[in-house]
Amino acid sequence: MAQILVRKIEESVKERIRKRARQHGRSMEEEARDILRSAVAVTKKPEGGLGTRIRKRFEGISLDEPIPELRGSPVKAAKFRL
Repeated sequence: MAQILVRKIEESVKERIRKRARQHGRSMEEEARDILRSAVAVTKKPEGGLGTRIRKRFEGISLDEPIPELRGSPVKAAKFRL
């Protein structure tokens, strides 16, 4: 196993790690390892932007008309009836 030495940790950070370790019933060292593992865990990013994700969610629902692109269209104020 590799080792790493971290210097100049603020006392407040050290105390928060100590409290968190106590809450989880483990040593500060094990708590620090868990924090580091979580920080570098690989997470899968969603592919594409919001529009792509929405389109994928509604694929196959037999929409017959194309949805026009709204980018660059003028903004229109909403009209409300009282």
